[in-house]
This record gives sequence, structure tokens and C-alpha cells, in this order.
Amino acid sequence: MLIGRARSHLLVIDMQEKLAPHVAGIDRVMENCRRLAVAAARLGVPVTISEHCPSAIGRTIGALRSAAGTDARAIEKVEFSCCRNAALKQRMAELKRAGRDEIVVAGIEAHVCVCQTVLDLIAEGFEVFVAADAIGSRLQETRDLAIGRMRRAGAAIVAQEMVIFEWLERADTAEFKELLAVIK
Repeated sequence: MLIGRARSHLLVIDMQEKLAPHVAGIDRVMENCRRLAVAAARLGVPVTISEHCPSAIGRTIGALRSAAGTDARAIEKVEFSCCRNAALKQRMAELKRAGRDEIVVAGIEAHVCVCQTVLDLIAEGFEVFVAADAIGSRLQETRDLAIGRMRRAGAAIVAQEMVIFEWLERADTAEFKELLAVIK
């Protein structure tokens, strides 16, 4: 099944100032999260950002927050799974009721907050797409283990470019021309 722009929601998990520098390959993860956020903002796909214990770990990286646009919603949490946080759970339920039952997931850390969230989202009946090139962990090994577990649980493992091109659907639009610079 293709990822539908009208049915999607982007969830960026815990891309925070003090945690990010410890993640393997963070520059690539950050850039791919930024690309997803820019595309979502341009294409009208809702963006939700979680911030885990921001008083200790810091806020979402500024460039990512800017890329997500002013309509993006940042929500603080202490729970590892976003689905165990009342405000985030409510946000996702509202979007699902509005027909957005597909969630594209990006962020850190893959083996903790990302994986637990994905497993809970699947249990709650969402179609989940994990942007593998936009998630990371401190260790590559734990990232890889998380990807395998999420795949076995039913998540579709995709790349951020797959998501963006599926959202775009065609090459003869102004949106495509604008986002081409982001994709390259």
C-alpha cells in the first residue's frame, strides 16, 4: 500500500539537543528528519513532535522545529512510548478520527522510544511506516535490532524519499518542483 498524503501524519520522536549528539550517524538522521518535516509542512501533512523530559534533555533541535513549521505540535512526555502519554495519545486519536490512520515515524532512539511507540501504534490499529534512514540510536546494533522487531510486528520499513515521493504522487506539480531541492 502506498503512503497517502491525505491519510498520513508525521511523528518525530525526541530529536532533542542533548540526546542527538550521542546518536550514531546523527547528521544523516537529522537531515532526513528535516526533509520529512519540510515535505509534510509543504504538503499539509500534520506533524507531531515529542520531547522526552525536555528539562533534562533539551528541546527539539531548532532547525528541525523550524522545518516542521508553525502548525507542528510539540508535546512533552516522560513515557518512553508516545502512546502512553495522554496528550500524545489524544492527538493521534484525533488525527485518526479525521481519517489519518497512517503514521510515518522518525526520531531517536530507535530501540527505546521509537520502537515502543511503533509497537503501541500497531496495537492501536494504525498503519505504521518507519523511516529507517530517519531513526537512530547510540549504537548501530540496537538500531538494527529495533528495525527488525518493528518489521516483525507489522511496521513497514521505508526510506524518507519513499515517503516524500509517495506523498507527492506526480512530477508535474509546483509542490514537486519546490520539494525537489529538498530531496536532492
